[in-house]
Amino acid sequence: MFTDPRSWVVSADMERLVAEFEKFQAKIKTAEAKFGGVGEMQDQLAQLEVAATSPDRSIRVTAAAGGTVTGIQLTPEAMRQSAPALAAAIMSTLRAAVAESARRQAAIVDETVGSAFGVTISDQVENAQVMGTVTQEPPSQREERRPLSSDDDEPGEDTIFRQPRY
Repeated sequence: MFTDPRSWVVSADMERLVAEFEKFQAKIKTAEAKFGGVGEMQDQLAQLEVAATSPDRSIRVTAAAGGTVTGIQLTPEAMRQSAPALAAAIMSTLRAAVAESARRQAAIVDETVGSAFGVTISDQVENAQVMGTVTQEPPSQREERRPLSSDDDEPGEDTIFRQPRY
């Protein structure tokens, strides 16, 4: 008894489909293993807190994940500085705390996700810090500000409050 050659094609196609499905299942298992630690990562990020201290140890700034400043402490020595010197020292210490927070946050994400997306978050944070882009406000969040004119309290022609002329 001979088998129909068309059944060989169907059989080969079925084997190919089964092999593709098995590859797909393996990728799903890899992704589940990779992203299974997301809950733990979120817990680590929620607990992240970094402290930076000024070189003279008179200022201490703490920052959490996302660069959120959670505290600023000043010693009596800090208060003896001139206002511009104190402001500069606070800003410098604040930037150090926020930058370290970003580095640690990136390390936590990299540890969990790894190179699943083909990029290393830590490298991107480091590059951004070297280029000086971390402390700048993203263009999408900058407000367009126009200079105030003397008649800003009155509706002008460029406002929605302009009176129609009949």
